[in-house]
Amino acid sequence: MKELLRHIPKVDEILKHEMWGQALAPYPVHIAKDALRMALQELRTGIREGDVSALPSLEAIITSAQKKAREMASPRLRRVVNATGVIIHTNLGRSLLAEAAIRAMSGAASFYSNLEYDVKKGKRGDRHEHCTAVLKELTGAEGVLVVNNNAAAVLLVLNTFAEGKEVIISRGELIEIGGSFRIPEVMKKSGALLQEVGTTNRTFIKDFEEALSEKTGLLMKAHTSNYRIRGFVHEASTEELIQLGRGHEIPVYYDAGSGLLFPLKNGRNFDEPCISEEMERGIDIISFSGDKLLGGPQAGIILGKGIYIERMKQNSLTRALRPDKFTLSALESTLLLYFDRDRVEKEIPTLRMIHQNGHTVRKRAGRIARQIMRWDSHADISLVPMQSEVGGGSLPDVTLPSFGLALKPKTMSAGAFEERLRMLDVPIIARIEKDRLLFDMRTVQEGDEAFLVSGIETVLSHGT
Repeated sequence: MKELLRHIPKVDEILKHEMWGQALAPYPVHIAKDALRMALQELRTGIREGDVSALPSLEAIITSAQKKAREMASPRLRRVVNATGVIIHTNLGRSLLAEAAIRAMSGAASFYSNLEYDVKKGKRGDRHEHCTAVLKELTGAEGVLVVNNNAAAVLLVLNTFAEGKEVIISRGELIEIGGSFRIPEVMKKSGALLQEVGTTNRTFIKDFEEALSEKTGLLMKAHTSNYRIRGFVHEASTEELIQLGRGHEIPVYYDAGSGLLFPLKNGRNFDEPCISEEMERGIDIISFSGDKLLGGPQAGIILGKGIYIERMKQNSLTRALRPDKFTLSALESTLLLYFDRDRVEKEIPTLRMIHQNGHTVRKRAGRIARQIMRWDSHADISLVPMQSEVGGGSLPDVTLPSFGLALKPKTMSAGAFEERLRMLDVPIIARIEKDRLLFDMRTVQEGDEAFLVSGIETVLSHGT
């Protein structure tokens, strides 16, 4: 070991090698040198731990440094192939955008825009107006406010109407979403005081009535978008809360979460609240996500009575929580698609994947399987039925019949194969079940099929 360590090439020696200039020329000098030091340190560690028994050539060391330099100079946020079957995958970027939204974002990035300029009046405008008209037309809302996500919307509503006051909410709706975002903790941050009523599984309107006091600032309902309670259950309806709130002049707020704007075709609403229906019931304030089931960019959309929306606009938090031009352009373009209800489920990827029928998914899976069969000596490959999920804190107890590939490698474990798929230039994210890799074709985009095939073939052909 000591002999190997003593003979590791010096940095200056490597820098003088003719291959160095050719291989590392595209990278800044400091990144190239840092990459070389990392490669040499990795070599020393391998020798000390007994993983390296012979020194690699200078060319091999430079190639290792080149690979590390490429990783250091490349964006950390990059494209992956989602073969998990989870449509709104929080870890993989949630909802994909419609082509119209992508074009709008590109335009906002490439050219100056009227983000805060009123073209007709020739003076400063309000960025919040860009999505206002379309949302009012689609939902009938008096007022509209868009912030950067629904968590921000919850914080803003609570702070505006209940700072120093009590918010009454059912104990069964004290939800937690990803990243330990909990309703009680958000209330504390907003300055509101939590007043929970009822029990985990049963809460009645009388529980809200009995909790009312001069300290009450808001009646709140939160949709349990990432879990369901079944069996012996009861909850106070929005109609009951609206009636109670009006009788005591207390605003009613509904955190609807996942943002199903209109009923899905064939009645497939899966117990999700529809924003348009809640607006018709006369809710005072409602908020929901711009991505998830709406299928747009990450944003928090707040709709409600004009007087309440104006109060929120005056809150100093609104500036800190405001969306940027890319969010607004993508959101408005997505919302415009909803004017044609017959096309929206084809144009918006999230809705398209939810409604994609099993026959279509199976046909795509069969085509991919046939392309990979030439490597069947390295793995057992079969076409199998699967169950997809909507995911992203939406439709927690709903699965969608799907099809995909089951691959059992012969030359390595399923875990090792899955790891190598993740190390590709375009990583492939699949799942392991019973020592097989499963690739659900419902979430593999047509533009990703070539990467899926070539990636699997690469790992199969080089796997030992």
